[in-house]
Amino acid sequence: MTTYVLVPGGHMGGWLWQDVVDRLRERGAEAYAATLTGNGDRRHLAGPETDLETHIEDLVQLIDHVDAPEVVLVAHCHGSFPALGAADRRPERVSRIVYVSAPLPMDGFSVHGLIREFETDPAVRDAWRQRAERAEDGWRIPPPSLDDVQKTWNSVADVPADALARLVRLASPQPLGTLTQPLRLSGATAGLPTNGVFCTGTGMSIAMVESLVRSGDPRFRVLTEPQVTFFELDTGHWPMLSAPDALAAVLLRAAAGEGQRVPA
Repeated sequence: MTTYVLVPGGHMGGWLWQDVVDRLRERGAEAYAATLTGNGDRRHLAGPETDLETHIEDLVQLIDHVDAPEVVLVAHCHGSFPALGAADRRPERVSRIVYVSAPLPMDGFSVHGLIREFETDPAVRDAWRQRAERAEDGWRIPPPSLDDVQKTWNSVADVPADALARLVRLASPQPLGTLTQPLRLSGATAGLPTNGVFCTGTGMSIAMVESLVRSGDPRFRVLTEPQVTFFELDTGHWPMLSAPDALAAVLLRAAAGEGQRVPA
């Protein structure tokens, strides 16, 4: 039986994954949705010291307490950073990582650092910088409004109106340190099976990965390794809300070793 640990992105708690958890369990898998410190029903536990290492430790503790020899880590959006950090701390317990509409975390980069380095749209870079500068009390980024979600949170295509309203209502402030502290890796996850799930409604695709590889940047060479495969979903950035059946099916296929490879 495959066991999944599902990691939400910024401002979100484990509640975001409930529909997918239900579907995975219906198909005979086990699934646990993580809620990281400062988010969801743990929002009251955050403080100025809450950072990326806090969220990594949250996941390490969850992995340690799951009664399964190995887990598949599934990370949405910039939940990819604590997910890879936790896999690096517990490589013997993580069988693969699946990134869902998520950036590829890199050693030495924070979420903000990755955006500064690779985001080509200056408006997007400025928006991230301005959000950080407006952090409440200097450490807490306010949750988005409905207008923010619709304009700046990638694509909300296919998300039902009631799910979108719930997303806005339950969004929590994000501790700034979780986005600005660089990820530090030991290299223990080298060779770990990895899947990327692109949501084409956001403009991302396997073709874009192929383009990055063709650019010749050695940092993207990892995307061509034999243990790395990709899937596409025809939906927006929130497939756990807009297409939970299709996402659950992809997660099962990923755990079975399926997916499309990108040639070197």
